[in-house]
Amino acid sequence: MTLALELVGIGKSFTMHLQGGIRLSVVADVTFAVSRGECVVLAGPSGVGKSSLLKMIFGSYRCDRGRILVQRGAQQIDVAAADPRRILALRRDTIGYVSQFLRAVPRVAAIDVVAEPLVAGGTPRDLARREAAELLRRLNIAGSLWGLPPATFSGGEQQRVNIARGFLPNFPILLLDEPTASLDARNCEVVVDLIAERKRRGAAIVAIVHDEAVRDRIADDVIDMTRFAAAA
Repeated sequence: MTLALELVGIGKSFTMHLQGGIRLSVVADVTFAVSRGECVVLAGPSGVGKSSLLKMIFGSYRCDRGRILVQRGAQQIDVAAADPRRILALRRDTIGYVSQFLRAVPRVAAIDVVAEPLVAGGTPRDLARREAAELLRRLNIAGSLWGLPPATFSGGEQQRVNIARGFLPNFPILLLDEPTASLDARNCEVVVDLIAERKRRGAAIVAIVHDEAVRDRIADDVIDMTRFAAAA
Protein backbone atom coordinates (compact mmCIF):
# COMPACT_ATOMS: atom_id res chain seq x y z
CA MET A 1 0.00 0.00 0.00
CA THR A 2 1.14 3.55 -0.75
CA LEU A 3 1.99 5.72 2.24
CA ALA A 4 0.16 9.05 2.32
CA LEU A 5 1.21 10.29 5.76
CA GLU A 6 4.05 9.45 8.11
CA LEU A 7 4.84 10.87 11.56
CA VAL A 8 8.34 10.35 12.91
CA GLY A 9 9.36 11.22 16.47
CA ILE A 10 6.83 14.02 17.00
CA GLY A 11 7.09 15.94 20.27
CA LYS A 12 5.11 18.95 21.49
CA SER A 13 5.04 21.21 24.55
CA PHE A 14 3.02 24.35 25.28
CA THR A 15 4.43 27.36 27.13
CA MET A 16 1.98 28.69 29.73
CA HIS A 17 2.80 32.40 29.57
CA LEU A 18 0.22 33.33 32.22
CA GLN A 19 1.72 30.76 34.58
CA GLY A 20 5.26 32.09 34.70
CA GLY A 21 6.36 30.46 31.45
CA ILE A 22 5.86 26.89 32.64
CA ARG A 23 6.25 24.38 29.80
CA LEU A 24 3.53 21.75 29.62
CA SER A 25 4.63 18.63 27.74
CA VAL A 26 1.90 17.02 25.65
CA VAL A 27 3.32 14.20 23.50
CA ALA A 28 6.73 12.69 22.86
CA ASP A 29 8.09 10.49 20.07
CA VAL A 30 4.78 9.97 18.23
CA THR A 31 5.55 7.65 15.31
CA PHE A 32 3.11 5.98 12.93
CA ALA A 33 2.13 5.92 9.25
CA VAL A 34 -1.13 5.92 7.29
CA SER A 35 -1.52 4.37 3.84
CA ARG A 36 -3.99 5.29 1.13
CA GLY A 37 -7.36 3.68 1.76
CA GLU A 38 -6.67 3.26 5.46
CA CYS A 39 -8.30 4.78 8.54
CA VAL A 40 -6.20 5.11 11.68
CA VAL A 41 -8.07 6.03 14.87
CA LEU A 42 -6.32 7.84 17.73
CA ALA A 43 -7.49 6.47 21.08
CA GLY A 44 -6.96 7.48 24.68
CA PRO A 45 -8.49 9.66 27.39
CA SER A 46 -9.17 13.37 27.03
CA GLY A 47 -6.05 15.47 27.44
CA VAL A 48 -3.64 12.90 26.04
CA GLY A 49 -2.91 15.01 22.93
CA LYS A 50 -5.15 13.55 20.21
CA SER A 51 -6.64 16.83 18.96
CA SER A 52 -3.28 18.59 19.29
CA LEU A 53 -1.74 15.95 17.05
CA LEU A 54 -4.38 16.49 14.36
CA LYS A 55 -3.66 20.22 14.50
CA MET A 56 0.05 19.53 14.06
CA ILE A 57 -0.67 17.43 10.95
CA PHE A 58 -2.88 20.25 9.62
CA GLY A 59 -0.19 22.82 10.39
CA SER A 60 -2.21 24.82 12.93
CA TYR A 61 0.27 23.88 15.67
CA ARG A 62 4.02 23.59 15.22
CA CYS A 63 5.67 20.55 16.75
CA ASP A 64 8.88 21.01 18.75
CA ARG A 65 10.65 18.10 17.08
CA GLY A 66 10.09 15.32 14.58
CA ARG A 67 8.78 15.13 11.02
CA ILE A 68 5.27 15.05 9.54
CA LEU A 69 5.69 13.74 6.01
CA VAL A 70 2.76 14.30 3.65
CA GLN A 71 2.64 12.94 0.12
CA ARG A 72 1.47 15.64 -2.27
CA GLY A 73 1.49 14.19 -5.75
CA ALA A 74 5.09 13.21 -6.48
CA GLN A 75 6.37 15.43 -3.66
CA GLN A 76 6.89 14.55 -0.02
CA ILE A 77 6.46 17.60 2.20
CA ASP A 78 7.45 17.89 5.85
CA VAL A 79 4.64 19.88 7.46
CA ALA A 80 6.80 20.38 10.57
CA ALA A 81 9.30 22.39 8.53
CA ALA A 82 7.01 23.89 5.87
CA ASP A 83 6.50 27.64 5.56
CA PRO A 84 2.96 29.09 5.85
CA ARG A 85 2.52 29.36 2.07
CA ARG A 86 3.25 25.66 1.61
CA ILE A 87 0.88 24.73 4.44
CA LEU A 88 -1.92 26.78 2.86
CA ALA A 89 -1.29 24.98 -0.44
CA LEU A 90 -1.61 21.61 1.32
CA ARG A 91 -4.94 22.71 2.76
CA ARG A 92 -6.21 23.67 -0.70
CA ASP A 93 -5.54 20.33 -2.37
CA THR A 94 -4.21 17.65 -0.02
CA ILE A 95 -5.42 17.75 3.61
CA GLY A 96 -9.04 18.08 4.69
CA TYR A 97 -10.00 18.65 8.32
CA VAL A 98 -13.28 18.25 10.19
CA SER A 99 -12.82 19.94 13.56
CA GLN A 100 -15.02 19.53 16.62
CA PHE A 101 -16.67 22.90 16.02
CA LEU A 102 -17.77 24.68 12.87
CA ARG A 103 -15.86 27.88 12.21
CA ALA A 104 -17.48 29.84 9.41
CA VAL A 105 -17.67 33.45 8.27
CA PRO A 106 -20.79 35.01 9.85
CA ARG A 107 -23.85 35.58 7.65
CA VAL A 108 -22.57 33.27 4.87
CA ALA A 109 -25.18 30.76 3.69
CA ALA A 110 -24.64 27.13 4.70
CA ILE A 111 -24.45 25.97 1.09
CA ASP A 112 -21.63 28.44 0.40
CA VAL A 113 -19.81 27.44 3.60
CA VAL A 114 -19.80 23.85 2.33
CA ALA A 115 -18.92 24.77 -1.26
CA GLU A 116 -16.06 27.13 -0.34
CA PRO A 117 -13.21 24.56 -0.37
CA LEU A 118 -14.13 23.53 -3.91
CA VAL A 119 -14.41 27.15 -5.05
CA ALA A 120 -11.02 27.91 -3.48
CA GLY A 121 -9.58 25.01 -5.48
CA GLY A 122 -10.87 26.39 -8.78
CA THR A 123 -14.25 24.65 -9.18
CA PRO A 124 -16.90 26.93 -10.73
CA ARG A 125 -19.22 28.20 -8.01
CA ASP A 126 -22.40 26.80 -9.59
CA LEU A 127 -20.93 23.31 -9.80
CA ALA A 128 -19.51 23.56 -6.27
CA ARG A 129 -22.92 24.57 -4.93
CA ARG A 130 -24.62 21.65 -6.70
CA GLU A 131 -22.17 19.20 -5.16
CA ALA A 132 -22.55 20.88 -1.76
CA ALA A 133 -26.34 20.59 -2.03
CA GLU A 134 -26.10 16.86 -2.76
CA LEU A 135 -24.00 16.27 0.35
CA LEU A 136 -26.18 18.48 2.55
CA ARG A 137 -29.20 16.51 1.37
CA ARG A 138 -27.46 13.26 2.17
CA LEU A 139 -26.67 14.54 5.67
CA ASN A 140 -30.34 15.38 6.18
CA ILE A 141 -30.02 19.16 6.22
CA ALA A 142 -33.35 20.50 4.97
CA GLY A 143 -33.18 22.53 1.76
CA SER A 144 -34.99 25.38 3.50
CA LEU A 145 -31.87 25.86 5.64
CA TRP A 146 -29.26 25.97 2.90
CA GLY A 147 -29.57 29.71 2.37
CA LEU A 148 -29.25 30.50 6.08
CA PRO A 149 -26.01 30.99 8.05
CA PRO A 150 -25.05 27.93 10.12
CA ALA A 151 -24.85 30.07 13.28
CA THR A 152 -28.67 29.88 13.36
CA PHE A 153 -28.64 26.04 13.34
CA SER A 154 -28.72 23.53 16.17
CA GLY A 155 -25.44 21.97 17.32
CA GLY A 156 -26.08 18.75 15.42
CA GLU A 157 -26.98 20.64 12.24
CA GLN A 158 -23.85 22.76 12.51
CA GLN A 159 -21.74 19.63 12.85
CA ARG A 160 -23.34 18.12 9.75
CA VAL A 161 -22.48 21.29 7.81
CA ASN A 162 -18.95 20.96 9.16
CA ILE A 163 -18.79 17.33 8.00
CA ALA A 164 -20.12 18.22 4.54
CA ARG A 165 -17.50 20.97 4.18
CA GLY A 166 -14.69 18.58 5.14
CA PHE A 167 -15.84 15.64 3.03
CA LEU A 168 -16.81 17.51 -0.14
CA PRO A 169 -13.30 17.95 -1.61
CA ASN A 170 -11.68 14.69 -2.69
CA PHE A 171 -8.49 15.30 -0.73
CA PRO A 172 -6.05 12.39 -0.32
CA ILE A 173 -5.73 12.97 3.45
CA LEU A 174 -8.65 13.58 5.80
CA LEU A 175 -8.45 14.46 9.50
CA LEU A 176 -11.57 13.88 11.61
CA ASP A 177 -11.91 15.18 15.18
CA GLU A 178 -14.98 13.56 16.79
CA PRO A 179 -17.13 13.81 13.63
CA THR A 180 -20.04 11.82 15.10
CA ALA A 181 -20.01 13.20 18.66
CA SER A 182 -23.17 15.31 18.40
CA LEU A 183 -25.07 13.23 15.86
CA ASP A 184 -28.09 10.98 16.20
CA ALA A 185 -27.95 7.35 15.07
CA ARG A 186 -29.33 8.08 11.61
CA ASN A 187 -26.74 10.72 10.76
CA CYS A 188 -23.96 8.79 12.47
CA GLU A 189 -24.67 6.01 9.99
CA VAL A 190 -24.35 8.47 7.10
CA VAL A 191 -20.92 9.55 8.34
CA VAL A 192 -19.75 5.94 8.72
CA ASP A 193 -20.81 5.34 5.10
CA LEU A 194 -18.98 8.49 3.94
CA ILE A 195 -15.80 7.32 5.65
CA ALA A 196 -16.08 3.91 3.97
CA GLU A 197 -16.54 5.59 0.58
CA ARG A 198 -13.53 7.83 1.07
CA LYS A 199 -11.42 4.83 2.01
CA ARG A 200 -12.50 3.02 -1.15
CA ARG A 201 -11.47 6.08 -3.14
CA GLY A 202 -8.00 5.93 -1.58
CA ALA A 203 -8.12 8.57 1.14
CA ALA A 204 -5.83 8.21 4.15
CA ILE A 205 -7.86 9.09 7.24
CA VAL A 206 -6.79 9.93 10.79
CA ALA A 207 -9.75 10.10 13.15
CA ILE A 208 -10.58 10.67 16.80
CA VAL A 209 -13.67 8.66 17.73
CA HIS A 210 -14.67 7.85 21.31
CA ASP A 211 -17.71 5.79 20.32
CA GLU A 212 -16.33 2.24 20.36
CA ALA A 213 -19.01 0.91 18.01
CA VAL A 214 -18.13 3.54 15.39
CA ARG A 215 -14.41 3.00 15.97
CA ASP A 216 -14.73 -0.73 15.37
CA ARG A 217 -16.49 -0.12 12.06
CA ILE A 218 -14.11 2.44 10.57
CA ALA A 219 -10.65 1.66 12.00
CA ASP A 220 -7.99 -0.32 10.19
CA ASP A 221 -5.61 0.44 13.04
CA VAL A 222 -5.97 2.02 16.49
CA ILE A 223 -3.13 4.09 17.96
CA ASP A 224 -3.14 4.23 21.75
CA MET A 225 -1.94 7.78 22.41
CA THR A 226 -1.08 7.00 26.03
CA ARG A 227 2.03 5.30 24.59
CA PHE A 228 3.26 8.75 23.59
CA ALA A 229 2.32 10.66 26.73
CA ALA A 230 5.16 13.05 27.58
CA ALA A 231 6.79 12.80 30.96
CA ALA A 232 5.65 15.54 33.33
